[in-house]
Amino acid sequence: MENKKKNPLATIILSVISILWMYPIALILFNSLKKESAITTSGVFSLPTGETWNGLKNFVASVTQMDFLKSFWFSLVISVMSVVLILLCCSMCAWYIVRVNGKLSKAFYYLCVFSMVVPFQMVMFTLAKTADTLKLNNPYNICIIYLGFGAGLAVFMFTGFVKGIPLEIEEAALIDGCSPLQVYFQILIPILKPTIISTAILELMWVWNDYLLPTLVLDIKKYRTIPMAVQYFRGSFGHVQMGPMMASIMIDIIPIIIVYLVCQKHIIEGVVAGAVKG
Repeated sequence: MENKKKNPLATIILSVISILWMYPIALILFNSLKKESAITTSGVFSLPTGETWNGLKNFVASVTQMDFLKSFWFSLVISVMSVVLILLCCSMCAWYIVRVNGKLSKAFYYLCVFSMVVPFQMVMFTLAKTADTLKLNNPYNICIIYLGFGAGLAVFMFTGFVKGIPLEIEEAALIDGCSPLQVYFQILIPILKPTIISTAILELMWVWNDYLLPTLVLDIKKYRTIPMAVQYFRGSFGHVQMGPMMASIMIDIIPIIIVYLVCQKHIIEGVVAGAVKG
């Protein structure tokens, strides 16, 4: 195997870009460990010192004042249910589109792809009214709305991957006595694993960090996801407590960063596989 030549210039450029991307997260972390007075007087760009160090007090205040456990539960329920529904329905849809390959299935595929370019602002007011009418305005039914908005990317990725799966594998399973559902769950799902993981991560990052859709659909007083709770983290007379707010932002992004770091290698594999196959 030939050794790949390292490009020092590319390494330097990518390192600088990585530092620039990490800088806002580091800034939030530093300010989450400082006293409130230090953030407002010495500035948000200064590092925490012995005088400005506040330890984990901001995190404790964030958890206790923002009703963190309740918000975390709503975010977890919405994210997990939405991602599972997207993966299940969209992988089945992509399988149908590829294997049927008729005019109707092709039209549906292009409709799903077209949905990715439609701005959310064009449908958000109608969406809020429809959600109220159909009783989708709670954390347990909003996953249906996320299915509609997440289907475009998921169907696109799954369709590209399914095109590369030989039809003979499924035909052999059917000859051996498997039903279509058995073919899907026992044959297709294991083969789709790279795309399933990459799609799940991308959709999870979107749903977990989404603020606008839950704010429009859910009752703000009854149901608050973590991004919504961060937005409404205020003290008396509308004063924003910067220290606890920074801590709450860190609490919000830490879980998704951990998931991304653990599964990041599968993202490129799944995207590339879905893009080049077929």
